[in-house]
Amino acid sequence: MKATIWHNPKCGTSRKTLAVLEETPGVDVTVIEYLKTPPSAEKLAQLYKDAGLTPQQGLRLRGTDAQERGLPDADDAAVLAAMAAEPILIERPLVETDSGVRLCRPMEKVHEIL
Repeated sequence: MKATIWHNPKCGTSRKTLAVLEETPGVDVTVIEYLKTPPSAEKLAQLYKDAGLTPQQGLRLRGTDAQERGLPDADDAAVLAAMAAEPILIERPLVETDSGVRLCRPMEKVHEIL
């Protein structure tokens, strides 16, 4: 099974989720450090749709200026554009497999798609 994780190595939850993926037999992991290689607004829209989330639910509030900018109440296109331009606004980690997409907070959510 192939798995892609949008990863921030400074995040403990992201590191733990990556460890689960790497320790699961038969999982071929692709790691994308999204702060260095941000996904496009279109890719984010697809990920959130496949995860059953709105872009606002995937918005990182802690440690960002998202609240001050009114992003939690903005429309999808504005949130996605902001995330693509400033990937620190993306809550992490996002994991995509053939079985679906999960925002792995808590990290145990990754088991739903393995």
